[in-house]
Amino acid sequence: MKLTNTTFQKRSNIKNSNKKLLLILCFMVFSMFGFGFAMIPLYNTLCKSLGINGKTDKKSYSKSDDIDLSRSIRVEFMTNNNNYLAWDFYPRLHRLQLHPGENILIYFEAKNNSGKRMTVQAIPSVSPGVAAKHLKKTECFCFTQQTFSSGQHRAMPVLFHLDTQLPSDINTITLAYTLFDVTGLKHPITSRPIGHL
Repeated sequence: MKLTNTTFQKRSNIKNSNKKLLLILCFMVFSMFGFGFAMIPLYNTLCKSLGINGKTDKKSYSKSDDIDLSRSIRVEFMTNNNNYLAWDFYPRLHRLQLHPGENILIYFEAKNNSGKRMTVQAIPSVSPGVAAKHLKKTECFCFTQQTFSSGQHRAMPVLFHLDTQLPSDINTITLAYTLFDVTGLKHPITSRPIGHL
C-alpha cells in the first residue's frame, strides 16, 4: 500500500503534535515538583512579609523572673502530619492552664510507622497570631530536624513560657506543629516570621 504525500504529512504532524504534548507534560511535571519544594519557603516569606498566621521563629529572649499569678491562660496543643506521613505524632497533653512568666515543660510523642528511615521537621504556628511574639521557648524539637529509624518512637520536649506582656484580652492560645518529611533535603526548613516561640 502506497503512502500518499498527504497521509505521510498527517502522520508527521501527529508525531510532531505528540512530541510537543510530551514536552509540555514533562515541563508541567517538573514545574509542579519544583513548586512543591518551593511552597514552604514561599509560605514562610509570605507570612513574614504580611505578619499573618502566627508563625514563629527561634530568636533568643530574656526570661522574665516574675510570674503573673493574677492571670491564667489556657494553652491548647495540636499536631498535623503533612503529605500523609505514616507517623504517629501527638502531644501528651492536649491543653493546660498556666500563668504568664511560668516555665512549662511538655512532651510530644512521635513514631515512624513508614517502614523506612526518615528525617522530619516540625514547623510551629501560634493562634491568635498576635500571641506568637509572647510565646517563647528555650528548648524545642522543632529547632532541628529529627531522624527516626523504621518503627522508632521518641518523646520530644518543648520548654516554653508566655511573657507577662501578653495582651489582657487573650485567654486561650493554640500551639500547633505540622510535621514535614525532609528526608534527602540538604537545607533545613526554617520558620522566621513574626514573634518568638
